[in-house]
Amino acid sequence: MRLNWRKWFNTFSHRYTNTFFLTGTVIVVMLITEALHFSQGISSNDTPFNQTFKVYPVPLPDSMNFAGEKVPMSRLGVREGLEQEMLLNTYFQSQSMVMLKRVHRYFPVIEDILREQGIPDDFKYLALAESAFSYKVSPVGAVGFWQIMKPTAEDYGLEVNKEIDERYNLEKSTRAACNYFKDAYKVLHNWTLVAASYNMGMAGIEKEVLNEKENNYYDLALNLETSRYIFRILALKQFVSYPSLYGYFLKKNDYYMPVPSYTVTVDSTINSLADFAKAKGISYHTLKFLNPWLVNSKLDNPLKHSYIITLPKTDVCFGELGENIVYTDDANDTSGTAKKAIDTVQPRIIVHIIKGNETLDSVAQEYNVTVQQLRIWNAIPDTLRLKPRDEIMIFIKK
Repeated sequence: MRLNWRKWFNTFSHRYTNTFFLTGTVIVVMLITEALHFSQGISSNDTPFNQTFKVYPVPLPDSMNFAGEKVPMSRLGVREGLEQEMLLNTYFQSQSMVMLKRVHRYFPVIEDILREQGIPDDFKYLALAESAFSYKVSPVGAVGFWQIMKPTAEDYGLEVNKEIDERYNLEKSTRAACNYFKDAYKVLHNWTLVAASYNMGMAGIEKEVLNEKENNYYDLALNLETSRYIFRILALKQFVSYPSLYGYFLKKNDYYMPVPSYTVTVDSTINSLADFAKAKGISYHTLKFLNPWLVNSKLDNPLKHSYIITLPKTDVCFGELGENIVYTDDANDTSGTAKKAIDTVQPRIIVHIIKGNETLDSVAQEYNVTVQQLRIWNAIPDTLRLKPRDEIMIFIKK
């Protein structure tokens, strides 16, 4: 017998349409009810999460200046730009705390040179904005506290080769930066524009000033990085000047203080810096810590140049200086002393210097932390590849 498909379909649809409609309606009502209950739950101020976790906007000053030049706080975008950078510093607690602890060690050296060279004191915050006083290497190869590129370093008289990299020499790199600032001021006649040019380039800022017919940084339409650059410097000035206003409370012995030291002049070859250090009664690690510009394990010095090497006063206890950083650069430590120090002392912060083909994964495994923690602690983007001599900060609980 032949089945009448049309008749069967009409009968089926008539019989079950109402059932399907009723079932769908019930499901929709249930979903709406659950959504309402969920929204009421997360908006309640009585939940434990809301009782213990609160985030507030940061206080902003009514007036500011950079290098004696007034910041137009009422101008469009100025307060918003400053607040953005203040929020980033305030709520990036690990980075900001380490940065605060370091300024007492390095600011005095920079301040003296800025004063000697006739550069406004506020430029010390530019170095802080560039590096957070970490010997990192940027993706484009800028290094040192002032993040100087090799061609610029050589233009301003710094020596850069396989054994010496004076971009890591705080005094010499600061003087080189000062010479750049003086050159830029002759062209731009404005300290705020000089600071901006350190990020964008002297020619770049000069071109924008001419094209836009504006000579005020806050009126210029610059690229994203440079348009944030001065606000980052201003935020650091405010943050470092008034840390307790932003929830950071440090006692005197919490800061990393300058290491009492003296200098010796060397004008000959040093075949082994490790042996040189031992002869001076210090470790290879200490020599490298105080002289990061010595980038090799030896100093050939074929031209017999005179180099000033900094050494610590041996009667000073490093623990009293608030020093909680251990460098794991153990290239000349075959006995494993550096690793043993980490295991026994358990410092709060370890600076691991990348060697060979090390990756974030291998470093994370070595210190029993996660890759995500390393990225957060060091602000490492997903696209950045580590290179030998890059520094990784690792936070270890005591």
